[in-house]
Amino acid sequence: MSAPQCFVGIDVAKAQLDMALRPTGERGAVAKDDAGIATLVARLQAVQPTLMVLKATGGDQRAVVAALAVIGLPVVVVNPRHARDVANATGPLAQTDALEARALAHVAEAVRPPPRPLPDAQTDELRALLARRRHLVAMRTAEQNRLGSAPPRLQTDIQAHIIWLNTRLAALDDDLDTTLRASPVWREREELLRSVPGIGPVWARTLRLDLPELGTLSRQRLAALVGVAPLNRDRGTLRGRRTIWGGRAPVRATLYMSTLVAVRYNPVLKAFYERLRITGKAAKVALTACMRKLLTILNAMVKHHTPWQPQGCSVHSQVPLTIKTVAPLVPRFGFQPRLTPSADHYTHL
Repeated sequence: MSAPQCFVGIDVAKAQLDMALRPTGERGAVAKDDAGIATLVARLQAVQPTLMVLKATGGDQRAVVAALAVIGLPVVVVNPRHARDVANATGPLAQTDALEARALAHVAEAVRPPPRPLPDAQTDELRALLARRRHLVAMRTAEQNRLGSAPPRLQTDIQAHIIWLNTRLAALDDDLDTTLRASPVWREREELLRSVPGIGPVWARTLRLDLPELGTLSRQRLAALVGVAPLNRDRGTLRGRRTIWGGRAPVRATLYMSTLVAVRYNPVLKAFYERLRITGKAAKVALTACMRKLLTILNAMVKHHTPWQPQGCSVHSQVPLTIKTVAPLVPRFGFQPRLTPSADHYTHL
């Protein structure tokens, strides 16, 4: 007979680790230090759980996850919102570390999220550097916004801080470039991505570090993962307006900035954007569609290890840009649209 299944939830706090097992209901807590983690690992190794679930807590869970993964135990880090939704659905409204561990064990038993390969130490460190770069950019933007309305006696201090932030950003960029260029595999991937007009070094690093699934998923799943897939809001006879939400915000923000450049200098996306605007789409809607199209192109390039080939990325357009289709829209926009002769050759992938 097969051994009974055991599911474990681990809540990671600042000072301790709370553990809950299902279906036995056993609980426990250890200190969040080397000795406590060793005790937890020994206890779980004796139990041999079917699945263990932790929630992402800003990096506090990394040491525990690494210790569990080293001995080959199946461990998954889930979105905290998903775990909280499961806890709310079961009834308890209170929030304690012990209750959070029970909720995570329930997620492991009921949802059974599939284990994913954990990043190596170098990738984990580079992700931390990339996150630190985002923090510095946010601080620089905040300081630049304060500079205009600050009193004269504070402007010198703010300008000095902006100079320091620019220096740190340059050092971080140099560190990231040096590390990525040292690896032949990472260098090849970056050169492949940067062959696309509109893709710069920041977006290439973000794709490589924060979106490792690129090239392994379908275009629909990848769009939903990033958060650029329109989701239905239909109830009964109501047909709501589709909107995008969720996904990985840092990846989506960087994709947005890259798409702003691509719709000006990338011939495929530029023609696609103009066609959507001429047919009446709002600017943000057309830009979001271009974001998804760019992501689809990059996914296909990485999957097939093929560099940018604009002449091979298109088929006949579904809505040709002709005088007959454009003329009724001229009064609506208040300007004479510019027809691109080659636009008929670009369409969705």
